This record gives sequence, C-alpha cells and structure tokens, in this order.
Amino acid sequence: MLIAPSILGADLGCIDREAKRIQESGAEWVHIDVMDGHFVPNISFGVNMVRTLRRLMGEATLDVHLMIEQPDRYANDFIEAGADCLNIHLEARHQSARTLESIRQKGCRAGLAINPATLLKHAVPLLPLCDQLLCMTVNPGFGGQPFMKEVLPKIREAREIILRQNYQIDITVDGGVNDETAPSCIGSGANILVSGSHL
Repeated sequence: MLIAPSILGADLGCIDREAKRIQESGAEWVHIDVMDGHFVPNISFGVNMVRTLRRLMGEATLDVHLMIEQPDRYANDFIEAGADCLNIHLEARHQSARTLESIRQKGCRAGLAINPATLLKHAVPLLPLCDQLLCMTVNPGFGGQPFMKEVLPKIREAREIILRQNYQIDITVDGGVNDETAPSCIGSGANILVSGSHL
C-alpha cells in the first residue's frame, strides 16, 4: 500500500522546501493534479510544475492526474517533462483507448480516472490498457472535500474484476482520504491512496 502526497496541498511559495519535506517523509509517489478550468472549474499546475518536481524529487514516482479536456493533445508534453504515470479521465473529450495506448507506447504508466458518478461498466473495457484505475471519491476540481463513501462499492467491484481477469492494475483512491477513511479504501481493494489536505 502506497500513500501519494498531493502537491495540491503544498505551500507553492516554498516548493523546494515542500519537496524536501515529502522526500524526508519516505513517500515513494507524489500526486500532481493538473486542471485546465474547463474539465473542472479550477486551474492548477502545468507542464512546468511537473518538470520542476522531476528535478526536485529525484527517484520518486510522479503520478500526474490530468483533469483536462482533450488529454491526448498534451499527454506527450507531460511525459517528456518527467511524468512516470499519466491518469486521464474517461469523461474527458478524447478517444480513451487510443490515448491510453499512446501513453504506454512512450514508456509511461497509463491510468484511467473515473468520477464518482461514472459507472464502472464504462471503464471495464479499457482495463486491459491500464496500469492503474484512479477512483475519485470527491467531485474533481478542489481539495478539502468530504469523502464520498458511496464510491466504495465501485472500488470493491473493480478489485474483484481485476483479480478475476488477472490484470496487473493498481487501484488509486483520490479525494477526502484521511485516517478515518483510509481503512475503508484499503478494505475495498485500493492499494494507492492520494492525500493532500490531510497531510
């Protein structure tokens, strides 16, 4: 089980210090939320932040979450900047299968992100193209939201499908993860937990 600190919860005025603090905590993964103001009603980081964190974070895995429209147009830029895993949203405007395949072909882990309201059945056909499934447990766009426990059955079902099909896929939970909600996530089958506001 991995905990991936989210840069969304960091003090960006002291990014060098924050990167050092994350490294000293022993975190192996760092989660970077990229928002474009269109797919979600907020704007956050871009390619330059990924490039900066690649320089500051050494060997840490940079887990980049693209909450953007048309992620296929920008995926390569983030990979070249140093992303180790690129999560694209099923709900964004693009051809999901082609985008996932392209990410993998460039040597990057491919992740599929799904919003709380999205039915798992829409993601299942794409699982063979994924290295991880990111289940949102808040509506995407802002940190500090309460955990939506109604997503837990979807996580449990996803883990059952992954085990049954013998896929090698991580399940990431993103949103409202803290000391109280983490055990339920793990018990439902998640093995990567993103936490920002709590940390």
